[in-house]
Amino acid sequence: MKKMKQIATVFLLWMMAFLYDIPPAQAEETLSSLRQDMELLKTGQVGLQKDMEEIKNMLRAKAGPPPPPQNVTVSLDDDPSQGDPNAPLTLVEFSDYQCPFCARHFRETLPKIEAEYIKTGKVRYVFRDFPLDFHAQAERAAQAAHCAGDQGKYWPMHHQLFSDPRAIGLDDFTVQATAIGLDLVRFNTCLSEKKYAEEVKKDLKEGQLLGITGTPGFFLGRTDAAGNQVKGANAIIGAQPYASFKAAFDALLPPPPSPPAPAPTPAAPPTSLRINPAP
Repeated sequence: MKKMKQIATVFLLWMMAFLYDIPPAQAEETLSSLRQDMELLKTGQVGLQKDMEEIKNMLRAKAGPPPPPQNVTVSLDDDPSQGDPNAPLTLVEFSDYQCPFCARHFRETLPKIEAEYIKTGKVRYVFRDFPLDFHAQAERAAQAAHCAGDQGKYWPMHHQLFSDPRAIGLDDFTVQATAIGLDLVRFNTCLSEKKYAEEVKKDLKEGQLLGITGTPGFFLGRTDAAGNQVKGANAIIGAQPYASFKAAFDALLPPPPSPPAPAPTPAAPPTSLRINPAP
């Protein structure tokens, strides 16, 4: 490469001397000046690109984050769910077992949603996996929950993973599997063969297509049990307080029937006075 550059330089000097009748020494000086100008142009171009990036970043920051997705259709796939499949509303959570905000939602908010809306048949709850790439064990934890599901214990493993911070730090998850009474040979085989790797990746890809960028991310809409999907779903981003979920549920649910008006109290019959004749 160096030799080729030298040959190119000699050729340019020769061309300048031949075409423009420039002495070799002057031609070399002119060529050196041109090179310096080119380097200055390159440096200026790099600086201009940096300035453009800074302007773009400032405009993005001023504009704020993109609005949450609205009025979308969300597939329920065959993911684990709780509550009545025919409930009028469905809440879909895209979540990560290593996400501290997801764990906080699990501890503080979800129990209230379960008590007031899921167990009462108003809302169906569906959990979908969204392991973030900077959480080293999140994808494996999601697979572990599905492997436990092969033995009918998806939700017990789900609770173990969110409830015990040590669960995510282990490579084999056998402590959690033992705690909920799984067949360890069957569980470890499922995990080592990565039986549910594609299922987890599918959830992640669908969440990304729907506009989910972080966890937890939720979609709430009307249940379409026949189509196994949620229609007209709006996104709820982040570990929002219970009041935010309650307001979203109540805005979509029909108002409770008014209590019947109390029956009117019947009027007392008129009292007849009997006057005895004088003796």
